[in-house]
Amino acid sequence: MYLGVDYYPEHWPKEMVEEDIKGIKELGANIVRIGEFAWHLMEKEEGKFDFSFFDNVISKLKEENMKVMFGTPTATFPAWLAHKHPSILSEDENGNQRVFGGRRQYCFNSDIYREYSIKITTELVRHYKDEPAIIAWQIDNEFGHEGSDMCYCEQCHTKFQKFLKERYQTIDHLNETYGTIFWGQTYNDFNEIPIPKKTITTHNPSLQLDWARFRSYSVNSYAQEQTKLVQQLKGEHQLVTTNVSGGFFDKWFDHEENVELMDFVSYDNYPVWGGLAEPITPATIAMNHDFNRGLLDKNYWIVEELMGAQGHNVIGYLPRPNQAKMWSYQAFAHGCTDMLYFRWRGMTKGAEQFCYGVVDHDNKYGRKYQEVQSFFKDISKYEDVIKSDINAEVAVLYDYDNIWSWRFQTQSQEFNFTNELMRLYTPFYKFNTKMDVIPTTRDFSRYKVLVVPALQVIDEELGNRFKQFTQNGGTIIFSFRTGIKDKNNNIHFKKALPGFVAEIAGINISEIESLSSNQYVEVKGLGQYASNKGTCSVWRDIIAPITAETLYSYVDPFHSEAAITKNSFGKGNVYYVGGGIDEEILTEIAKEVVTETGVSFIESEPGIEVYEREANGEQYYFIMNHTAELKSFENVSLQAYESKIIKK
Repeated sequence: MYLGVDYYPEHWPKEMVEEDIKGIKELGANIVRIGEFAWHLMEKEEGKFDFSFFDNVISKLKEENMKVMFGTPTATFPAWLAHKHPSILSEDENGNQRVFGGRRQYCFNSDIYREYSIKITTELVRHYKDEPAIIAWQIDNEFGHEGSDMCYCEQCHTKFQKFLKERYQTIDHLNETYGTIFWGQTYNDFNEIPIPKKTITTHNPSLQLDWARFRSYSVNSYAQEQTKLVQQLKGEHQLVTTNVSGGFFDKWFDHEENVELMDFVSYDNYPVWGGLAEPITPATIAMNHDFNRGLLDKNYWIVEELMGAQGHNVIGYLPRPNQAKMWSYQAFAHGCTDMLYFRWRGMTKGAEQFCYGVVDHDNKYGRKYQEVQSFFKDISKYEDVIKSDINAEVAVLYDYDNIWSWRFQTQSQEFNFTNELMRLYTPFYKFNTKMDVIPTTRDFSRYKVLVVPALQVIDEELGNRFKQFTQNGGTIIFSFRTGIKDKNNNIHFKKALPGFVAEIAGINISEIESLSSNQYVEVKGLGQYASNKGTCSVWRDIIAPITAETLYSYVDPFHSEAAITKNSFGKGNVYYVGGGIDEEILTEIAKEVVTETGVSFIESEPGIEVYEREANGEQYYFIMNHTAELKSFENVSLQAYESKIIKK
């Protein structure tokens, strides 16, 4: 098990290296991550490579038996490169070139930047391929973070047109697919096709979806080019990864494709960031872990784990004593196997002066240092448990084509895909069920339950897979706007909604309504839910049951039709949630689902998360108190933000 910190020795006087390494070692650490922003230090002038600084640091680390994850430095190129080749800089939607001075300002479609990236990466990896202390390479840094996955420069425009020509072969095929007869947008040649910068009204939805696919191709072709290069050059003892940043569903690239050639996934876990008055919800943090575990369908690392307050310009919430430590336990519960904290020491200069670390600017080894030290000591006792497989019975499905489709046409001003995913994820989280968050392309036949939020893009093949899953005894929970579109981002013609899953859902959608901010529709339960009342926001499908049972209906003098339905199909069941229904109501539905399907779940009081793991034939509970109050679980007391691992 590797436990450590992100260390930037180049930020400090050389005389401090030995002091730092001693302090890191006394934490209980056995690894550091270095180098990912140090291109200029390695190549001060073009073609003059010098790795002596890191040679010295690694030599001192080896004296303390410390291992290293080394980052390829392509996320921050040197000023001389931007000055010599300004075409490497990306452009925003308004045609403004992003100037040198931040990070990740490069265009993924710049052939020149790719050439220089290959050069520095080749020199670096060749230099260290036989270095036993370096056990892993990190490719670049947080691909697509902070809007760096989007560029509108002429290089991107030309390559987008080429991308479309390869995809459609003929311009007539593209015109037919897009429906360019509408608004007289028909093209005679691929070189007439624009990139979707600002225009009057909006661009063609099919064009916009292809643009998103092209952005994903741009990012991932660069990432895979770099990954293949490092795989080819590295030592046999070295592995390859990249660090995934948060906000996965707001990015313009497919994360599964991004990491598919890598040995393991790494994640940067920040439950709070600058400007946030409080952390994101415990359920959202858990979902982030389940997403990263799902990318390669195996356990993963965290290479940036928050310890102090964070922010570039505005500083966020300060994690309370033991709260960041609790988030670390939660990460290990959900499949993290190795962890590095960000960062060793807060920086006194530059843009991240307010990203506080394990040690603050006063250089005192205070509360946070002691918190990390105690965590490393405790968690290292459970390596067998932590490295065991997680076998979830519930899968939450997503599809990037679908997410991008929603981003171009939100349909409701209140719609947010992540919020809708969390609307269905959270009720199952509250019952401490194990969930995988995976793409729709993955084989989901082994699960008992599928949770499918706002999946408006469903083709016939996927519809048939859902049908087979249900016939074989599986349970599916769909939410609103399911199945309205095809893979070209066009609405299905002559097909009753919800399209290719209408039969298994046992319903038709007769009418729809977008609900604006602060607009709610009351819903009431029927049958076993007759005493329940709640509200619906964001959207509502007016559901006409065909073979389905109505569980909840709208309280509306004009549309009192079904709001939530349940249909038996084959050996399984299909639920359809017609709008943004209250969490309390969906929690009742989740309780029914896990009970009827035999999904393993654990009831705990609000604020207590319990995650069961198994190793060597024995069961363990990771118990996390997400509150500032004294809580308990099965006679185990937990102080504010306390965490415990107990044998069941």
